[in-house]
Amino acid sequence: MPKPTTWLPTLRHRLRRDDGAGFVEYAGLLIIIAGIFVLIDQIGLDGLISEAISRAVKQVVGG
Repeated sequence: MPKPTTWLPTLRHRLRRDDGAGFVEYAGLLIIIAGIFVLIDQIGLDGLISEAISRAVKQVVGG
């Protein structure tokens, strides 16, 4: 196994080099989440989901 002194500096350099990718990844994630919400709205699942949550809350609360 190689000594940490040979591969550790390379690992540190690669981890520091990827600073700008965070914004692109977050933007892509937001686009995917927005697409899921639009899909749920278009299919009409929003009413079913809210009714299921409401029923579950009523069962837990007892109302």
